[in-house]
Amino acid sequence: MCGRYSLFVDTDELASAFGVRVPERFEPRYNAAPGQDLPVIRSDGDDELSDANWGLVPSWADDPADASKPINARSETVRAKPTFRAAFEGDGDDEAVTAGRCLVPADGFYEWVETGSGKQPYRVTMEDDAPFAMAGLFAVWEGVERQPGLDAFAGGSAEPETKRHVSFTVLTTEPNELVADLHHRMAVLLAPEEYETWLHGDADEAETLLDPYPADAMRAYPVSTAVNDPSNDGPSIIEESN
Repeated sequence: MCGRYSLFVDTDELASAFGVRVPERFEPRYNAAPGQDLPVIRSDGDDELSDANWGLVPSWADDPADASKPINARSETVRAKPTFRAAFEGDGDDEAVTAGRCLVPADGFYEWVETGSGKQPYRVTMEDDAPFAMAGLFAVWEGVERQPGLDAFAGGSAEPETKRHVSFTVLTTEPNELVADLHHRMAVLLAPEEYETWLHGDADEAETLLDPYPADAMRAYPVSTAVNDPSNDGPSIIEESN
């Protein structure tokens, strides 16, 4: 699976790598975690990074509070699962799109290996440390979130507020030879020449991109267990440990 990653490259390099505008509010992330608002590039977007919450809430969910919010989607079954099917099948060209594919920019991700003394985290990157994209799906939920006690407050006269919740999940596949030593799944990573097809190709074309990324283009190294806590989100997180 993929449950933690980093994205801290220079904004100019990020803009160049993905051909997008990077908002001034962009902040480097060394330990991005589920439940956080993180930058993605959506198929219905305007060539700009936009925020989405990690943990998919489909547009048809009754309430985000009750949704399971999966952070990963198995590529082998993504076209069959109701939670993911609309996002995978959609091309993002409809002005009223509520789901589609997205790129999740990253420059590394973390996996944990069981050892005799506990779990050892590893950071996995490209061999040249270049940023890359994980294949993602996004969904847009709009509605009135449940607010316990709202009716009792102000004698029931308060108007419920309509909310808009944009979320995403990361697709996973079988691991390559490198990641197989760390975990039985890995994120689907896309080469730059595949970005356009992932965002705007049809579902059959997108499905051809779900293979494991070549292991010889990647590397992995151990890092401190400080990464276990998502509140630890500074440069020391990515330093190699002994």
